[in-house]
Amino acid sequence: MIRIGGFLPASRANGPGLRTVLWTQGCSLDCPGCFNPGCQPADGGVGWSLSEAKRLLLDALRGKEGLTVSGGEPFQQAEGLGALLAGLRYARDFSVIVLTGYTMTELRHIPYASTVLAHADVLIAGRYVAARRRGHGLLGSANKTMHFLTDRYTEADFANLPEAEILVASDGRVVVTGINPPQLAPDAAAATW
Repeated sequence: MIRIGGFLPASRANGPGLRTVLWTQGCSLDCPGCFNPGCQPADGGVGWSLSEAKRLLLDALRGKEGLTVSGGEPFQQAEGLGALLAGLRYARDFSVIVLTGYTMTELRHIPYASTVLAHADVLIAGRYVAARRRGHGLLGSANKTMHFLTDRYTEADFANLPEAEILVASDGRVVVTGINPPQLAPDAAAATW
């Protein structure tokens, strides 16, 4: 099982090209000013079996450049995420970007983190620090670091990404996403990831 806080079949604000986005559920890092506080409770979101997640993601990834994984904190579910990414990458070639609040040094001490990293092209790492807010190029704050784990992308590929997007689902639900999402009115019925 893997707990999911959000899923978006198509986005242009979460990495180069048209991408599928998966937000894991659960994060104990508690960064002040977190963009995704709804993804923090470990018991929130929904549980997907790995086979269900693989099926849904492979379907969504048809015609897309790749998958972006954010959270919550993806590495707090590293075992399940690593198995999922391994199965997905075995089935089809696409890029993988993972955003984490952990540093690369911290990840070396997290069980199964190496499995996730083995299937990622880019890792964006480090706690969000509100006082160093950047909100550009998928870097929420200036202390975050980009690790290019393959030669698929360079920093230039992230330079002109949209900072945010607002999507309206077929059911009328509004989804606000990106590294610098606008704040909607408090009574707006929207999901912010």
